[in-house]
Parts: sequence; C-alpha cells; structure tokens
Amino acid sequence: MVIVSNRLPVDYDEQPDGSAGWKTSPGGLVTALEPIMRAADGAWVGWAGVADREFAPFENDGISIIPVPLGEDEIQEYYEGFSNDTLWPLYHDVIAPPTYHREWWDAYVRVNRRFAEAAARAADEGATVWVQDYQLQLVPKMLREARPDLVIGFFNHIPFPAYGIYSQLPWRRQVIEGLLGADVIGFQRQADAGNFQRAVRRLYGYTTRGAVVEVPEGDDVRRVIARHFPISIDADGFEQLARRPDVQARAKEIREGLGNPKTVMLGVDRLDYTKGIRHRLKAFGELLRDGRLSVSDASLVQVASPSRERVETYRQLRDEIELTVGRLNGDYSTISHQAIAYLHHGYPREEMAALYLAADVMLVTALRDGMNLVAKEYVASRFDEDGVLVLSEFAGAADELRQSVLVNPHDIEGLKDAMVKAAEMPRKDRAKRMRALRRRVRDYDVARWSADFLETLTGNATIRPGVRDDLGRALARLAATERLLVALDFDGTLAPHVDVPDDARASDGAKRSIDRLLESKDTAVAFVSGRAIDSLRHVSDPHDDVLLAGSHGVELQFAGGEGALDLHESEIADLHALATILDEVVASAPGAWVERKPAGLALHTRKLSASAGEKAQRAARTRVKQELPELTLRDGKNVLEFAVRSSTKGDAIARLRQHTGATAVLYVGDDVTDEDGFAALEPGDVGVKVGQGRTFARYRVRGTDDVDRLLEMLAELRAAR
Repeated sequence: MVIVSNRLPVDYDEQPDGSAGWKTSPGGLVTALEPIMRAADGAWVGWAGVADREFAPFENDGISIIPVPLGEDEIQEYYEGFSNDTLWPLYHDVIAPPTYHREWWDAYVRVNRRFAEAAARAADEGATVWVQDYQLQLVPKMLREARPDLVIGFFNHIPFPAYGIYSQLPWRRQVIEGLLGADVIGFQRQADAGNFQRAVRRLYGYTTRGAVVEVPEGDDVRRVIARHFPISIDADGFEQLARRPDVQARAKEIREGLGNPKTVMLGVDRLDYTKGIRHRLKAFGELLRDGRLSVSDASLVQVASPSRERVETYRQLRDEIELTVGRLNGDYSTISHQAIAYLHHGYPREEMAALYLAADVMLVTALRDGMNLVAKEYVASRFDEDGVLVLSEFAGAADELRQSVLVNPHDIEGLKDAMVKAAEMPRKDRAKRMRALRRRVRDYDVARWSADFLETLTGNATIRPGVRDDLGRALARLAATERLLVALDFDGTLAPHVDVPDDARASDGAKRSIDRLLESKDTAVAFVSGRAIDSLRHVSDPHDDVLLAGSHGVELQFAGGEGALDLHESEIADLHALATILDEVVASAPGAWVERKPAGLALHTRKLSASAGEKAQRAARTRVKQELPELTLRDGKNVLEFAVRSSTKGDAIARLRQHTGATAVLYVGDDVTDEDGFAALEPGDVGVKVGQGRTFARYRVRGTDDVDRLLEMLAELRAAR
C-alpha cells in the first residue's frame, strides 16, 4: 500500500543548535492510516516541508518514508500559486477571486508528475495507491498510464464546486481527466460527488449511473466509483484527552483567566477567508452593541492559527481581522473583562481539548468547508454532554451533525439569534443535543472512514455479521418509496453455493420474507440470475408473482408468463461451435463441466484445484478468442461464461424497472456478474454486496444469513408503511 499526499506524516525538525531529526506530524489522517500502513508494508510519498533539500528514503515506525523534493520556485508556483491561489478559492465557491497563471499550471503538472513517478517506483505489483487531496489531482491518471496494474484511489478533502464555477478553470478538462484515472474518487459530501459527476457529463459526455462513471477505454469501458465518504476524527483519542485531570484543570484555568464569564464562546480556525471569522466577529460585536450580550457575561475566544502567510490575500485577511478585534476590544472591554481573546498561533492537542471543555458555545461559521473537523473535535471532547455547537450549513459536517444549531453565516441577524439561543439554551436541551452528536461522531470515526474507503477500493475488509445501521437506514428510506422493486441474485445470495447446482435452495426465512413483500402494495420481487430461466425456476420454486431474469437478462419472464428466446441461425451455429470447444476442454480437465444455457454455455471449474481451474479457463479463453471472437465473455466465481447474445444483469435491472414502474430498486448480489447490476442503479436505489471483493455496491453483508435478515427487515418496514 502506498499513500501519496502533499506532505509526509513526519516533519523535519531542525533545532537552533544545528541538530535535526524527524518527528511524527499530529493529525487525523496520520492517526487513521498508520496502523493500516504498518500492517500492509506501506510507503508514504510526500514533501518533507523543506525547500531545495533532497532526503533519502527511510523507515519510520514500520512505514517507508519517501520524500519528494520541491524547489523554492515550485513551492511558490505549484503550492502557493496554483494549489492555494487558483484551486482553493475556486473550489470554495469563489469566496475570494482565483488567479490563473499558465506558469503556475505548468509547475502543477510538473510536480504532480514527480509525485506520480515516486509512487510508481515505490509500489509493488498490484499494490493499492491512495492519493490525497486537491494538490495532486493529476496523479491518478499519470499513475494509471505508468502502472496499469495498480489499484488507485483518490480522496478530495475540500469541496468540489458546481459546474458553473468549476467551468471557469482554464484546465478544467485536464483536471477531470486526471481524477478519472482513479478507481474510486472520494468526496466529503454527496453534493460534491454530484458536482463532479455533472462536470464529467458536461465536459466528456460520459454516462453516470448512481455513483458509477463509465469511462471509455478503447473498445472497453472502465467503471469509476465517485461518491462521498465523510471524513472524521480520532474521537476516542480526543475524549481520553478531555478526561485527563490536568486537561480539566487547564479548562478551569482558562475560564478563570477570562474572568469567569457566564458564557464562553469559542472559534478555532486556520486564518482563512473561507472560515467566516469576519462574519462571526461582526455578529458578536453587534450583540454587544445592542445589549443582547454583555462583556461581563460573555467572552469570545478566537484561535486563528497562521496559514499561508506568504500569500497576499491571507496577509490582508490577518490585518483586517486584527483591526476588527482591536476595535471591538477598545469599544467594549473593561479592566476586568476582555470582549475578545484573539490568539494568532497554533496549540497542541492537550490545549485544544482544554479549550473545548472551557467553551459553552462552539462557533463554526465557515462560509464553505469540505468537512470542518473542529466541530467533531468539540463534540468528541464533551464527555460531560454539555456545550452547544453552532454550525454553518455550508460545512460538510452539517450533513452529519444535524442536532447542532445550524446557521447561514451570511445572515448576520440569523447568526446573532443562533448565538443568543446557544448561550441561553437550558441544560436539558444541551445534553439531549450533545448525546446525539456524540453518538454520530463516535460511531463514524476516522478509522471507520478509512476502512469504508479502502473496503470500496479493494474489497478486502472484515465484514461484521448482521445488518449495519447505515444499511438499516437505507432500507427504511427504500420502504417509503412509492413503487419498490426488490431484485435478488440467487446463487450465493438467496441460496448458499453448493457443489451440485441443482441442489441449491433458498432458505425458508428468505421465502417467507419474499412472500410478505409481495403482499405489500406496489412492491415487486425479481430473481436475477446467470442461470438459464428453466434452471432458475427449478431451484427457486418461485411464487407466481415473482419476476424472473435468466441468462444474465437474455431471458425474461414476467408474472404468470413463460420465458421465451428466439435465436438467429448464426447464433445457433455459434452455440454449436462453442459447445464443441468447451466439451474438448472439459475432456482434458476431469472435474470441470459445462452448463447449457439458451444463449450460451458456462464452463464450471469449482471442483478443480486453483491451478487446474486456471489452466482449463485459459485454454477455453484462447480457443474461443481464436475461433469465435465475437462472443461475449464473463468471469464469475470459478466459472467462465460465453454468450452468443449479449446482455448483463444491468440490462435486466433496467428492463425490470421499466416493466414495474419502480421508483426505487434494491439489488442484492454476490458475484462479479452482479457488478453490472450495481452499476445500473440510480440515485435513491440501494445496492448490497454479499461477501468480500471490490464492488460498486454502497453496502455490504457477510453471507446468505444476513440476506435473510435484510429481507425480513425490509418486509417489516414495507408492511408498516
């Protein structure tokens, strides 16, 4: 596994006496990925933070560190220029005007290529490479061109803008093309993923279905997942800090130092124009002016850590904020009480935890923010279930932390009302809100975020038994739809895999749930299988109202009807030739067998050893490619399927949706061929993968027992509707 980010997880620490060394950087990303990296023999590629210095690769706590050098001119043009004076303001809805310089773009391309080349050298055959953030958006495509064997992920930690804004970028096509080199592209919010997909459709005309983007590559199509994975924090780490006696004592000292006001309000931000610090100060100043808050009862602590101070826009912002703070303190502070405590420097985590404990009201008033982890840190630290979070609806955290006091920071009157409401909120209401917020932050921490992303990227994850809470919520939304289609694969989904295909049977629990679903109004159930429809009918013994799709959708049987398929003469001839080839392959591979289907044949190698099965499948592929190159080929679990008429389970889902008039679809499957079904799902649909393996499905269960429980839950929810 290889992580690629602008900065390394370690900082080069050079002391005044000339001594130097490496120390681990604090931060949630490092906390989340370090154990995974150590377990996976991982390497981290990034800049060391020192200009015009080259460092040799080295080991740090079980992780290979691979520094990428940057010159002073590249820092100015690639980092301070294109990344932070072009992309940053553009991606944050042009709160400040972006600057476009061709030489900055040239530096961005050059540095991205250097990062990609370093990652390509570091990655083993078939390795997983996870690229981080907006500074490196061209790396995925560069990596794919150099190393097509790699599994490539990308996560964008900041917002992705609406197309009307994004289209201003002169290099808009190149950036989209760079991102589409990844297998999975992650965003903070669902709206960001939607904005990206709209940009793909507008600029390239590629098809998007649900979270899947279909990228043409020659005669083939590569499917890219683009969806939201909201990032989080080390929630347990912050709570443990807050529970330390020394941190609690420090929180008490902070309040005493402020004169023990009735209400301490806190803002913690990088000094950045996107954070809404000016709006917050304006609102607080007007509350003091109007007498709704008094300086003896309320104090605002504003931590504004230094940021990009060589960029002119940031220098101007600092001057403006410091002038505003000075004016408000001059107008309203008394000898014993200061209106605003302004702190322009960073703090260690212990001091931050103490500040969070000391604050009655946390003000997160960003004008635009990918997530805002400060909001989650405040919630995690409040083990006392006290405190109120005032949160901008334009921060990604607002999608999750719905029990906060949500505000539009551009509405100064609304912001003032929210601040007063938070200051005056009764203890009972504060505790109720904070309990719900803490539950969300604890359940979805940074380890869960990284696990979810990597599970989607690689398919290698431990799957807990049962139906996860997020899948349960998705089922509840499905149950409320007007017309529901429940489409189910059979083998490995409703019925466990068996050595003799004719022995496969669905469980009694699954049958009861399906019968109950069919009793619900406006609910259709379909079995979608690679089996021929006669075989599917035999093993599933379906209810009369169950719809059937056999042979990957080549055959369809609607309620009460018969499946029908008429092959052309040329297709029949190809089918006979295919049978001859596969019979010869089977004759030389004892234990393999051929399954006859109306429009194709399947070579099964489940009973063979892995090497013998691979050899038989390779022989079949080679012969068919030479003699019948027009046939469709599908890989499954220990099965190779050839068809004289092309159709996929995705085609079957589309036809079943049209036939039933479904407003939402649930599709559950376990096989590689089910990925076509998942890829055909639309926004509002739910895909569930059974077992491990890379998948386009949003959700996952461990086995057929969990499918039984899933169907039971859905039947109960649909009936209750």
